[in-house]
Order: sequence, then C-alpha cells, then structure tokens
Amino acid sequence: MRRLRAAGCVFAEEEADLLLAQASSAGGLEALVRRREGGEPLELVLGWAAFAGLRVGTAAGVFVPRRRSELLVREGLGALAGAHAAVVVDLCCGTGAVGLAVAVAAARAGVAVRLHAADVDPLATACAAQNLRDVPGAQVHTGDLFAALPGALRGRVDLLLVNAPYVPTGRVALMPPEARDHEPLTALDGGADGLDVHRRVAAGAGTWLAPGGALVLETSEPQAAGTLAACRAGGLSATAVHDDDLEASCVLARA
Repeated sequence: MRRLRAAGCVFAEEEADLLLAQASSAGGLEALVRRREGGEPLELVLGWAAFAGLRVGTAAGVFVPRRRSELLVREGLGALAGAHAAVVVDLCCGTGAVGLAVAVAAARAGVAVRLHAADVDPLATACAAQNLRDVPGAQVHTGDLFAALPGALRGRVDLLLVNAPYVPTGRVALMPPEARDHEPLTALDGGADGLDVHRRVAAGAGTWLAPGGALVLETSEPQAAGTLAACRAGGLSATAVHDDDLEASCVLARA
C-alpha cells in the first residue's frame, strides 16, 4: 500500500486489496504492483473494470469504461421500459461495457435484446466480442460509426447507445497520464470543440432509429448545449440529463 501511495494512487488501500485478490503468488503480486507503479491503469493491471455491477474485461489499447457511463445504462433502460423486445446498438463500444450492462439488465426485466456493438478500432471490437460472448445473439462489427452496421438495421434500432469521444483536441494533453498514455486517441479526441463525432452521430441517427427509438449520447455538462443542438439539427427531439452523483451528463433524443 505504501508503494501505491508513493506512486500517486489516491485510493491506495482499495487498490492494494484488489491487487492482493488478483495475485496468485508473491511474485505475481510484485509484477502487478510494478505495473501500477509504472502508471498503468488499475483496470488494465487487473484485467477487468467494475461497471454497473459487472466485471467487464479490459485490454491494452482499449478505452476503459468509466463509472459516469452508467448514466447511459440507466437512461437506456428507461427508454426500453414497457418493451418486450428491442434492437440495441452500442456505437463506439470500446469494451462493450454499456451494451453488455443494458443487455444483462434488460434480460432480467424480461426484455429480449438483440444487441449489436461497433467500434472503429479492431482492438476494441476484439475485446467487446469477448465480453459479449455470453449475450445471446450479440454481434460485434468493426468500422466507422454507422458504416459498421448491417444495412438491415436501418430504421429498426430501438435504442442507440453512444459514448463517442468528446475531449477537445487541445485538452487531450491535459488528461491524466493513465488515459492519454494508455488509451487510443480515437476514443478521446473529439475535435476542436470536442463535438465533431457527436455531430456525425446526430446527423445519421434518425436514419437508423425505429419510429420512437431513442439515442442516448454521453457528453459533458459544459458541452451539453452543443450536443443538444447537434441532435436537434439532426431532426431529433432531445433533452439533456445530468447526474451529480455520477458527475455525468448525456443527451436523450428520440426520432
């Protein structure tokens, strides 16, 4: 614990407990601690991230799911309330954590989800495929935003979950080293104002959503107005949602 604290780990005691539980030997523990001391994200050292009550597998070079993205899960499940079946797309899926959490919770609520996950990065889709292996019928696609999806989904998506990059280019260098040194730039850099990918998603979402279908798009509180404007420009009705406990924001939009 002292070594972790000296390395700058804010929650050193909790991290020490997790590393102890993960290690199978003293030598294995030493290797894990050295990786953490070297600045590797805890979730990569452990090989998993805690998210929405699940353990989601992580992989080097893949965006690590953040607790704030649990807001997407909550709002997405709310959008599915009353449904018996739904086509769900997790776009910019990374590890597939958001889609996985929605599929698991929806199944418990009796909603049959047909899940598709997509990302531009093949490292991410390989990781997502592993995480979604036990979700019946789940499919993972590699490609740029909607171009990755099967054409048969056009106009049939009931829930579109998106955690696209939204860090302004000039602020990427100011991010914690755990993010900027270990996660792909494509998962962080959202362009000059951070909203380039949001505009692309909002412009195309209406074509893919079923009538009454919902888009849940993660944003930040300062950028929410811009994300809202992009969704409305794309012909969607939209509202911003903020959660102080999660320190999270998203836009919920409907076709």
